[in-house]
Amino acid sequence: MFFVFEKIVLGMAALRFISSFLEFTGAFLMLRFNSVETAFKINALLAVTGPTVMITVTSLGLLGLAGKASLQGLVPILTGIALILYGVHKL
Repeated sequence: MFFVFEKIVLGMAALRFISSFLEFTGAFLMLRFNSVETAFKINALLAVTGPTVMITVTSLGLLGLAGKASLQGLVPILTGIALILYGVHKL
């Protein structure tokens, strides 16, 4: 059994479990409806959840690190997040 001591870690893991449940449900629905049009619509809905979960989980992680990391340590992390969001926006 896992022992979770950090509430932030528990929140991050819970969001990832919810996200994976949504992804699996979407995959099963695609197979169930067996239609390219419906699968495309389901995929569009799932495309919204991915970045939302990433931003939320990253925010929780930064919140947990805020008291532990120095500003010099957070700058590269924030820069990396900004580059990921910029790259996704340009697609």
